[in-house]
Amino acid sequence: MRLEIDHRKALLMYRLKVWKDELVAWFKTLASAAVYATLIVTFGFQVARVEGQSMAPTLADQDRLIVNKLAYRIGEPRRGDIVMLYYPVDPDKSFVKRVIAEEGDTVRIVEGRVYVNDVPMPDDFVPPEYRSHDDWGPKVIDQGYYFVMGDHRNNSSDSRHWGPVPKKYIIGKVQLRWWPIPNAHLF
Repeated sequence: MRLEIDHRKALLMYRLKVWKDELVAWFKTLASAAVYATLIVTFGFQVARVEGQSMAPTLADQDRLIVNKLAYRIGEPRRGDIVMLYYPVDPDKSFVKRVIAEEGDTVRIVEGRVYVNDVPMPDDFVPPEYRSHDDWGPKVIDQGYYFVMGDHRNNSSDSRHWGPVPKKYIIGKVQLRWWPIPNAHLF
Protein backbone atom coordinates (compact mmCIF):
# COMPACT_ATOMS: atom_id res chain seq x y z
CA MET A 1 0.00 0.00 0.00
CA ARG A 2 2.83 2.36 0.83
CA LEU A 3 4.37 1.69 -2.58
CA GLU A 4 1.06 2.58 -4.24
CA ILE A 5 0.87 5.93 -2.34
CA ASP A 6 4.49 6.74 -3.26
CA HIS A 7 3.76 5.90 -6.90
CA ARG A 8 0.67 8.18 -6.91
CA LYS A 9 2.65 10.95 -5.27
CA ALA A 10 5.46 10.61 -7.82
CA LEU A 11 2.95 10.61 -10.68
CA LEU A 12 1.26 13.72 -9.27
CA MET A 13 4.63 15.48 -8.88
CA TYR A 14 5.55 14.54 -12.45
CA ARG A 15 2.24 15.89 -13.78
CA LEU A 16 2.65 19.14 -11.82
CA LYS A 17 6.16 19.55 -13.24
CA VAL A 18 4.85 18.96 -16.79
CA TRP A 19 2.08 21.53 -16.21
CA LYS A 20 4.56 24.02 -14.76
CA ASP A 21 6.95 23.54 -17.70
CA GLU A 22 4.07 23.92 -20.15
CA LEU A 23 2.85 27.08 -18.39
CA VAL A 24 6.35 28.59 -18.46
CA ALA A 25 6.68 27.75 -22.18
CA TRP A 26 3.32 29.44 -22.91
CA PHE A 27 4.32 32.51 -20.91
CA LYS A 28 7.64 32.78 -22.79
CA THR A 29 5.82 32.43 -26.12
CA LEU A 30 3.24 35.10 -25.25
CA ALA A 31 5.91 37.47 -23.90
CA SER A 32 7.96 37.02 -27.09
CA ALA A 33 4.89 37.62 -29.25
CA ALA A 34 4.12 40.81 -27.31
CA VAL A 35 7.69 42.07 -27.78
CA TYR A 36 7.67 41.26 -31.50
CA ALA A 37 4.24 42.87 -31.96
CA THR A 38 5.43 46.00 -30.17
CA LEU A 39 8.53 46.20 -32.37
CA ILE A 40 6.52 45.65 -35.55
CA VAL A 41 3.92 48.30 -34.63
CA THR A 42 6.56 50.76 -33.42
CA PHE A 43 8.99 50.44 -36.32
CA GLY A 44 7.32 48.43 -39.07
CA PHE A 45 3.62 48.49 -39.79
CA GLN A 46 0.51 49.94 -38.25
CA VAL A 47 -3.17 49.22 -38.70
CA ALA A 48 -5.28 52.37 -39.16
CA ARG A 49 -8.92 53.25 -39.77
CA VAL A 50 -10.18 56.02 -42.01
CA GLU A 51 -12.53 58.42 -40.26
CA GLY A 52 -14.37 60.77 -42.56
CA GLN A 53 -14.71 61.38 -46.29
CA SER A 54 -11.69 63.61 -47.06
CA MET A 55 -10.00 60.88 -49.15
CA ALA A 56 -13.14 59.77 -51.01
CA PRO A 57 -13.51 58.17 -53.47
CA THR A 58 -10.05 56.58 -53.05
CA LEU A 59 -10.72 55.71 -49.40
CA ALA A 60 -14.08 55.59 -47.64
CA ASP A 61 -15.10 56.24 -44.06
CA GLN A 62 -14.21 53.22 -41.85
CA ASP A 63 -11.86 51.61 -44.39
CA ARG A 64 -9.07 49.69 -42.63
CA LEU A 65 -5.49 50.27 -43.77
CA ILE A 66 -2.00 48.91 -43.31
CA VAL A 67 0.55 51.71 -43.02
CA ASN A 68 4.20 50.95 -43.82
CA LYS A 69 6.25 52.92 -41.26
CA LEU A 70 9.56 51.68 -42.69
CA ALA A 71 8.96 53.19 -46.14
CA TYR A 72 10.10 56.67 -45.15
CA ARG A 73 12.89 55.55 -42.83
CA ILE A 74 14.70 54.26 -45.92
CA GLY A 75 13.15 56.54 -48.56
CA GLU A 76 11.30 59.81 -49.06
CA PRO A 77 7.61 60.54 -49.61
CA ARG A 78 6.85 61.03 -53.31
CA ARG A 79 4.18 62.91 -55.17
CA GLY A 80 1.06 60.78 -55.33
CA ASP A 81 1.82 58.70 -52.21
CA ILE A 82 -1.06 58.27 -49.80
CA VAL A 83 0.36 58.86 -46.32
CA MET A 84 -0.68 58.79 -42.71
CA LEU A 85 0.51 61.85 -40.80
CA TYR A 86 0.17 63.62 -37.51
CA TYR A 87 -2.23 66.56 -37.82
CA PRO A 88 0.06 69.62 -37.54
CA VAL A 89 -2.51 71.63 -35.54
CA ASP A 90 -3.01 68.79 -33.00
CA PRO A 91 -0.33 66.04 -33.26
CA ASP A 92 -2.42 63.75 -31.03
CA LYS A 93 -4.63 63.18 -34.11
CA SER A 94 -3.61 61.52 -37.34
CA PHE A 95 -4.89 62.06 -40.88
CA VAL A 96 -4.60 60.24 -44.19
CA LYS A 97 -3.80 62.47 -47.17
CA ARG A 98 -2.10 62.37 -50.58
CA VAL A 99 1.32 63.97 -51.14
CA ILE A 100 0.87 66.68 -53.78
CA ALA A 101 4.27 68.39 -53.68
CA GLU A 102 7.70 67.68 -52.25
CA GLU A 103 10.27 70.03 -50.80
CA GLY A 104 11.42 72.60 -53.34
CA ASP A 105 8.29 72.28 -55.50
CA THR A 106 6.06 75.27 -56.25
CA VAL A 107 2.34 74.65 -55.75
CA ARG A 108 -0.54 76.76 -56.93
CA ILE A 109 -4.22 76.09 -57.40
CA VAL A 110 -6.24 77.92 -60.05
CA GLU A 111 -10.01 77.31 -60.23
CA GLY A 112 -9.44 74.08 -58.29
CA ARG A 113 -6.83 72.78 -60.74
CA VAL A 114 -3.56 71.89 -58.96
CA TYR A 115 -0.26 72.87 -60.58
CA VAL A 116 3.09 71.62 -59.35
CA ASN A 117 6.05 73.49 -60.85
CA ASP A 118 3.59 75.02 -63.37
CA VAL A 119 2.56 71.57 -64.64
CA PRO A 120 -1.06 70.48 -64.10
CA MET A 121 -1.15 67.57 -61.67
CA PRO A 122 -2.70 64.43 -63.15
CA ASP A 123 -5.75 63.96 -60.95
CA ASP A 124 -8.17 61.74 -62.85
CA PHE A 125 -8.88 60.01 -59.51
CA VAL A 126 -10.81 63.14 -58.38
CA PRO A 127 -14.39 63.04 -59.76
CA PRO A 128 -15.88 66.38 -60.90
CA GLU A 129 -18.26 66.55 -57.93
CA TYR A 130 -15.28 66.30 -55.53
CA ARG A 131 -13.27 69.11 -57.15
CA SER A 132 -13.00 72.49 -55.52
CA HIS A 133 -13.01 75.78 -57.41
CA ASP A 134 -10.69 77.74 -55.17
CA ASP A 135 -7.43 79.53 -55.88
CA TRP A 136 -4.36 79.14 -53.69
CA GLY A 137 -0.68 80.01 -53.86
CA PRO A 138 1.76 79.97 -55.44
CA LYS A 139 3.96 78.68 -52.63
CA VAL A 140 7.42 77.09 -52.69
CA ILE A 141 7.55 74.13 -50.31
CA ASP A 142 10.38 74.49 -47.79
CA GLN A 143 13.10 71.87 -47.25
CA GLY A 144 11.86 69.05 -45.03
CA TYR A 145 8.17 69.76 -45.75
CA TYR A 146 5.43 68.27 -47.94
CA PHE A 147 2.18 69.67 -49.31
CA VAL A 148 -0.72 67.23 -48.82
CA MET A 149 -4.38 67.24 -49.84
CA GLY A 150 -7.39 65.00 -49.53
CA ASP A 151 -8.84 63.52 -52.72
CA HIS A 152 -12.26 64.95 -51.82
CA ARG A 153 -10.95 68.43 -52.61
CA ASN A 154 -14.07 70.35 -51.59
CA ASN A 155 -14.36 68.49 -48.26
CA SER A 156 -10.82 68.20 -46.89
CA SER A 157 -8.83 69.95 -44.21
CA ASP A 158 -5.30 69.83 -45.61
CA SER A 159 -2.18 71.87 -46.45
CA ARG A 160 -4.32 74.55 -48.06
CA HIS A 161 -5.62 75.30 -44.56
CA TRP A 162 -2.79 74.44 -42.16
CA GLY A 163 0.27 74.62 -44.39
CA PRO A 164 2.89 72.11 -45.46
CA VAL A 165 3.65 69.14 -43.20
CA PRO A 166 7.13 68.51 -41.78
CA LYS A 167 8.58 65.13 -42.77
CA LYS A 168 8.87 64.17 -39.10
CA TYR A 169 5.04 64.28 -38.94
CA ILE A 170 4.63 61.72 -41.72
CA ILE A 171 4.07 58.38 -40.00
CA GLY A 172 4.20 56.15 -43.05
CA LYS A 173 2.92 55.17 -46.46
CA VAL A 174 -0.53 53.62 -46.84
CA GLN A 175 0.24 50.27 -48.49
CA LEU A 176 -3.01 48.35 -48.30
CA ARG A 177 -6.73 48.79 -47.77
CA TRP A 178 -7.67 45.42 -46.30
CA TRP A 179 -11.23 46.13 -45.16
CA PRO A 180 -13.83 45.86 -46.45
CA ILE A 181 -12.45 42.76 -48.14
CA PRO A 182 -14.31 43.22 -51.46
CA ASN A 183 -12.57 46.61 -51.81
CA ALA A 184 -9.10 45.44 -50.74
CA HIS A 185 -6.43 47.28 -52.70
CA LEU A 186 -2.64 47.66 -52.77
CA PHE A 187 -1.37 51.23 -53.17
